Amino acid sequence: MNLVEWIDTNQETFIGLSDSLWSFAELGFREVRSSRLLIDVLEKEGFTLEKGVAGIPTAFVAGYTRDAGPVIGILGEYDALPGLSQDCVPYKKPLVPGAPGHGCGHNLLGVAGIASCFALKQLLDAGEIKGTVRYYGCPAEEGGAAKAFMAKAGLFDDVDICLTWHPDSFNATLWANFLASYRVAFKFHGKPAHAAADPYNGRSALDAVELMNVGANYLREHMIPGGRLHYVITDGGGTAPNVVPAEAASLYFVRAPRLDQLNPLFERLQDVARGASLMTGTELEIDLQSGMSNMLLNETINNVMQKCLEAVGAPKFSSEDIAFAGEISKSIPSNSLEESAASYGLDAAAIAALKGRVLHESVLPPYRSEIVQPGSTDVGDVSWVVPTGQVVTACMALGTPGHSWQTVAQGRMGIGHKGMLTAAGVMALSALEFMRSPELVSQAQAEFKKLRLASEYVSPIPDGLKPPLDT
Repeated sequence: MNLVEWIDTNQETFIGLSDSLWSFAELGFREVRSSRLLIDVLEKEGFTLEKGVAGIPTAFVAGYTRDAGPVIGILGEYDALPGLSQDCVPYKKPLVPGAPGHGCGHNLLGVAGIASCFALKQLLDAGEIKGTVRYYGCPAEEGGAAKAFMAKAGLFDDVDICLTWHPDSFNATLWANFLASYRVAFKFHGKPAHAAADPYNGRSALDAVELMNVGANYLREHMIPGGRLHYVITDGGGTAPNVVPAEAASLYFVRAPRLDQLNPLFERLQDVARGASLMTGTELEIDLQSGMSNMLLNETINNVMQKCLEAVGAPKFSSEDIAFAGEISKSIPSNSLEESAASYGLDAAAIAALKGRVLHESVLPPYRSEIVQPGSTDVGDVSWVVPTGQVVTACMALGTPGHSWQTVAQGRMGIGHKGMLTAAGVMALSALEFMRSPELVSQAQAEFKKLRLASEYVSPIPDGLKPPLDT
């Protein structure tokens, strides 16, 4: 049986699932309807389910086994982003102003994994391959780091090979790395007072938050290249200016290219917070909520996925898709193409050749570099536990910014659908290669073990830390 043809024949099922997730658009750790939908279709297909894993109600693992053989894990995500509600039109039009939207394409990401698992099941049932295909339902990738908690809980310990993908504007195997990161809240506790009558009796928690932010901004000059700090004030001290704020808080993301570089930066940021606490006479509470590691890349898996990506080929877009992308492109900043292309190792000549195009309709050659993407993913923590590989496929117009309404708009129409089905075929073929070749599995695992010996790994999730389900 041809796996790619089977996925294409059954594409309406997977498009319908993806569009349902797009409509649900649930935030991390709140993906109740999304996870329920995926669990239902997996159970109906005969997969064995383990629900609520790693202490996360919307996380699950679904497995299907026929005889002894390799265990292939395929990752899925389905969380949306706040404030990105958007209709499926090429101009900004929120469905519900301020509501969530799938601004990172996770409605597509989650369903492509299921499509590849269902295709492989056909071969398992036919006796053409032996082993286990396992789908990981991973919520809250956007800052919640569910996979890091799942890895900490040992859910990947018996997996031989892990495969995943991500929606993008290019078709490529992912050789670039990602930033390790922490999500941490800084809460200051002060003392209220009348801001006019006796401010000297108050201790302003809001002053502490603001002083910490000033200190953090001065810290930026002295951070390592590639380090990042981002923050929002989550509690501004209330709504009454004539009351000295007794409570205030901020939420920070701290990032660095590697975990061993992240920890010293995080310690320096904590010192800044402690200084703000001392200056204002307030008490400080530091609440580490989650963490993500950088990736441990696996050349063996990437080579297999590259071969399979070239075999499946780039998505074939219709004239309607191209017209939609052309309209979307009018709202995309002119420098977005250069920035995204550079992260895939493209030089100036290759970028210039893309000018005038609105969709990527070829497959990029493999590239090997020290490129680090300016974002983070909890796939990194999976990659330190089991050999892991990843591809990206074109699900949006060239240069489309991440976490944008433009991404949401393209996630429920032909562009996103075609990229999703391409990714499903690539993962299915890649899994098949490993299930048919124990030598390839051994090669990937030997490479993984060698890299692990050369690089110490400590989970960014401290012992006893629970998933931040209430964030």
